[in-house]
Amino acid sequence: MSDPIRFYYRGEVHEVHDAAPTRTILQHLREDLHCTGTKEGCGEGDCGACTVVVGSIENGQLELKTVNSCIQFLPTLDGKALFTVEDLQQPNGALHPVQQALVECHGSQCGFCTPGFAMSLWGMYLKQDGKTPSRAQIDDALSGNLCRCTGYRPIIDAAQRMTELPRVAFDGDTLAGELRGLQRDASLDYAGAGKRFHAPRTLEELVRLRAGYPRALLLAGSTDVGLWVTKQMRELDDIIYLGQVEELKRIAERDGMIEIGAGATLNDAYAAVCHYYPDELSELWQRFASLPIRNAGTLGGNVANGSPIGDSMPWLIALGSQVVLRGPDGGRVLALEDFYLGYQQKDLRPGEFVQALRVPLPHAGLRLRTYKLSKRFDQDISAVCAAFAVTLEGGRIARVRIAFGGMAATPKRAAAAEAVLAGRTWTEDVLAEAMAALEQDYAPLTDMRASSAYRMQAARNLLRRFWIETRPADPLPREAVNAFALGGNV
Repeated sequence: MSDPIRFYYRGEVHEVHDAAPTRTILQHLREDLHCTGTKEGCGEGDCGACTVVVGSIENGQLELKTVNSCIQFLPTLDGKALFTVEDLQQPNGALHPVQQALVECHGSQCGFCTPGFAMSLWGMYLKQDGKTPSRAQIDDALSGNLCRCTGYRPIIDAAQRMTELPRVAFDGDTLAGELRGLQRDASLDYAGAGKRFHAPRTLEELVRLRAGYPRALLLAGSTDVGLWVTKQMRELDDIIYLGQVEELKRIAERDGMIEIGAGATLNDAYAAVCHYYPDELSELWQRFASLPIRNAGTLGGNVANGSPIGDSMPWLIALGSQVVLRGPDGGRVLALEDFYLGYQQKDLRPGEFVQALRVPLPHAGLRLRTYKLSKRFDQDISAVCAAFAVTLEGGRIARVRIAFGGMAATPKRAAAAEAVLAGRTWTEDVLAEAMAALEQDYAPLTDMRASSAYRMQAARNLLRRFWIETRPADPLPREAVNAFALGGNV
């Protein structure tokens, strides 16, 4: 027997039977429901033409988040609500303030990307609750939407204008009640097109399913796996979805560490860590992909994927973070840098999966910096991502950890450079030795993002920038080395 997929859509509970588990929400909207307001652009979560808003019950409360429907698999909607641009139209035929503002401010030209912009703006409209958003809030909300015609100025004008128009209320209480009625007591076991989609609700059931279906794919936010289907045309085996396991979403502080469940979204995980490291990690949080990707993707998935250009691993490794693994024989804990054995190779035993990450809390004397180099500020893949963590005691380097992404087949520590620095005085001469030692640590590749020579020079320069910001004598403040803080006059 197969459970149906059930979700709230257009004012009623919508059920789906027999669709392939890898059928995307966008495909279902456009091809099955013939609801074509939501557009298909890149098919990989970059352009934002497919943006929708998904409502869910999290920790007993209603949450509404923008996501990319082109890479989200349909069964992940079970127990949730789906809103598309068609939902903005008012019962009397009037435009929603989001739509009206786009019209008044000339925020649409070809119109293809406009539905995605409208949904991103609507997501922000609900969060602002009548307050005019700041420019930073607008930029973040629109970071996942691309426009090639109008440009962003009139769309930003519309984002400010929409809160000046007569307000349209949203009945969140009624929606929350509908969604609570959709929550399952047991796990979802869905079958379609000869494949199965399992959504366990407890950690113990996840352990059992993982052991029983060793070939099944573990699916978290689908921000990477979705592209395997939409771009690589891969046929996936059975899927085990982690999004309903509450234990995997928990974030707690214990024993001097922040323990972040592998199912916690990137936004929730970074929010927790940035509470303790606000100056050190907030910019990287903002620059990690886009808001819809951070709303769906998970920190555990980023770590488990193990991409050499993943932006989370350098700072996690530099801080000395640990990965908690769980399998049929129980759990074990590894230093994160020991988890990666080679390109796309992890120290995972049969039946094991990533359960959580443990991130150390700040301690006295710690100097932490993270730097991301990419061709765009928002929503771009790093050419080089660097993280430096140095503990200074009276000008002497008591502890040092350096990690880079984009410089090797895995996120990797700079052991030779660390050896040069350990126990030394934090001077420019010692810095020069450490910069030279980076050649012993890395032999970066040339690819479409950067050349090998650029990456090595950039890595050295980032180490120098870290020294300039943390040197004992006359350290430069962040605003003195930040192009945006200087108004771009550099």
